[in-house]
Amino acid sequence: MKIALVHDYLSQDGGAERVLRALHEVWPEAPIFVLFHNREKIDFPADAQTRESFLARLPFCRSAFQWYLPWMPVATERHDLSGFDLVISSSSIFAKGIITPPTSLHISYCHTPARFLWADGHEYLSDLKHSLPIKIILSSLIHRLRLWDQMSTARVDKLIANSETVRQRILKYYRRDSDVINPPVDTHLFTPKNDLGDYFVAGGRLVPYKRLDLAIKVFNRLQIPLKIFGTGPELPYLQKIAKPNIEFLGRISDSEKAKLLARARAFIHPQYEDFGITPVEAMAAGRPVIAYGKGGATETVVPGETGVLFPAQTWESLLDAVLNFHADDWDKQKLTEQAEKFSAKNFKKQIEHYALDAYEEFERGMNQCRLPVRFAWQVETKNQNN
Repeated sequence: MKIALVHDYLSQDGGAERVLRALHEVWPEAPIFVLFHNREKIDFPADAQTRESFLARLPFCRSAFQWYLPWMPVATERHDLSGFDLVISSSSIFAKGIITPPTSLHISYCHTPARFLWADGHEYLSDLKHSLPIKIILSSLIHRLRLWDQMSTARVDKLIANSETVRQRILKYYRRDSDVINPPVDTHLFTPKNDLGDYFVAGGRLVPYKRLDLAIKVFNRLQIPLKIFGTGPELPYLQKIAKPNIEFLGRISDSEKAKLLARARAFIHPQYEDFGITPVEAMAAGRPVIAYGKGGATETVVPGETGVLFPAQTWESLLDAVLNFHADDWDKQKLTEQAEKFSAKNFKKQIEHYALDAYEEFERGMNQCRLPVRFAWQVETKNQNN
C-alpha cells in the first residue's frame, strides 16, 4: 500500500507539526506534500521526503508567504497524488482540499476550522491595522476562502478532529461529523519532582487569544512569582503591564520546560484552546493546572484530581481560583496517569489502527458513492445487451 502525507506548510514548529512528525514516525516511507518548507524556521527529520508546491519557487514565499494566500488553494489542488492508495492530510485550512484519485482513500486530521475564517473572522478583520480599501479587499478574499474551505471538506472521505471541541466546530461550519483522536504529547520528556518552587508558570505562543494578560493582572495583585515562557507579538504589551514579580523567560528548550513545570506550584491556562498541549505536559510533570473551563481543557483536566477549572474568562475568576488553590493537595500518580492518555505512543497506535481499518473498509467498497438503484439497473441491462 502506497501512503502519502499532506500538510498545509512548514513555517513554524507548533502542535500541528507535532502531529505531522508523529504521522511520519508511523509511516516513514510516505512522502510529505507541503505548499513550502522554511528550513530556517523548522527542522524536519532528515529522512523525510518533503515535496513542495510551485509556490516554493516564487520570490519571498518563505519569508512573506501571507501575500500568496489567494494562490494557496490552487497550489494545494495541484499536488499530484496519483498512484497513492491512502492519503492522510494534516490540515488547519488548505491540506484537506487536495484532489485524490477515485481509487485513493483520503483521511484528513483537522486541527480546527481556520479561526481567521470562521470563529474569529470578525475580530481578525477589526484588529488589522490597514486602511479601509485594504480591509475591503481582505474581506472579499476571506469570503472566497471561506467558500473554498467549506467546499473542500466534501473531498475528504474520513474526517478526524483533534478534540471534542473541534468536532463540534466541524459540525457547525462544515456540516460533517468526525471521529476524535487527540494529538500527541511527548509525555516521556517530563518527570515529577518532590521539591516545589515558590512560583507559578504560564506560557506558550504569546498571542492575544491566549489571554495571558489575565494572569499578569492577577499576579500583579498577589505579588506571587509568575514565570512566563515563549515569544510572540503580544510580548511587548505583556512586559509593559507586568510588575517585577513576573519573569519572562523567552524561548526555552524542551528540557528547560520540563524542569520549569516539574517545580511549579501550578500551570496557569487562561485561554480557550482547541485542545491545549501544555496543560497535559504540566500534568506529565506531576503538576496541576488552573484552566479556563471551556474548550480542550475540559477534555484533559479532571476537576479536583488534576486541576481546577475557573468559570469565566476574567481576571476576577482566575484570582478566585488562585486564592483557593493549595499546591500540596495533588496526587502525582493521578496527574501522570491522566497525562499518559494523551501520549505520543497512544496517538500513533490509535491513528495507525484507524487508518488501516478505514482502508480495509474502503477496499471492501464501504463508504464509497454508489449508483442510485435505477442507474445501477440501466448499467446492468446495458452490460447484458452487450
